[in-house]
This record gives sequence, C-alpha cells and structure tokens, in this order.
Amino acid sequence: MKMQGMVLLTYLAFILQTSLFPWLVPAEFSDRIIPHFTFVIVMYAALYHSRHSALLLGVGFGMLQDIVFRGHLLGLHAYTMGLIAYFIGLMLGGRRLTMLSALAVVTMASLLYDLAVYYVYEVFRFTSEPLAWALQDRIFPSLFLQLAFALAIYIPMRRWFEGMVRLKPKPGKE
Repeated sequence: MKMQGMVLLTYLAFILQTSLFPWLVPAEFSDRIIPHFTFVIVMYAALYHSRHSALLLGVGFGMLQDIVFRGHLLGLHAYTMGLIAYFIGLMLGGRRLTMLSALAVVTMASLLYDLAVYYVYEVFRFTSEPLAWALQDRIFPSLFLQLAFALAIYIPMRRWFEGMVRLKPKPGKE
C-alpha cells in the first residue's frame, strides 16, 4: 500500500498542477508561472522515503508530463526528474533534515531541474532566449511557487513518510 499511496498522492498533485492551477492564475501570469508540484512530492519521497521510489515516481510522472504537454523532446522531463530525484536521495536520503534544510534542497533541486530543461532546449535550439531572461521571466517566478507549495505540504509529507517507516515490522518481534 505504500507505493500505491505515493503514486496516488503524486497523481493528485499532477491533477492540481495541470487542471486546477491554470484556473487560479491570472491570464497575464499563465506563461510565466509553471508549477512543478509533482516534482516537489518526488523530492520529498527522495528525502524521506527512498531514492528508488523517487526514481520511479520521477520517471513515471515525468513521462506523463512529457506525453500530456507534448513537449519538444519526449522523455526529457522523465529523465531529468528521475535523475535529480535519485541523486538527491543518494546524497541526502535517510538523514534527518530540518525544515529549512529540506526546503533549501527542494529549492535547489527545482532550480537544477528548470536549468537542465532550459539547457537541453538550448542545445537542440528550441529556445533562443538568453539565460538571464529565462531566469527572470520563467524560472524564478516558478521557483517561488514551488517553494510556497513545498512549505505548505512539508509537515504533512514528513509525518506521512515517517509513518510509513514506522509501519515496518521489527526483526524478532511478530
């Protein structure tokens, strides 16, 4: 039930970012603010559950994002989201992080994710905007949204993942 719950929660975040959030944002900001709520949940899975679960969630929901939004390169978001989630889980998974450090990790990972997508698009000449413009116009406004979402769900996510860890039976006691 653990992985099914994580998939369901990430799917709800995907529905929130793709269908409900565009209604809430004014039209003049709809091009500038791009939510990555599923990525935030994948990061929490990497930090508080396991890097393998985060890799599977990242690849699965990244591919779903690639298919739904019909991006220029199929698999770019899946590869980027899964790779970043795995390495964050590898470096920091299992450590007890404070709220501030967890939010800093999620912020840096979101920035790395957006920059990786920007640079791949630049390599394949899908974008012609300079990096300074992309940072100011798209990446930083979206980054603040991801940070606000990560702050809003930090305590429920931490408690949920800690509850999942406590459910494991102790060796020798049945």
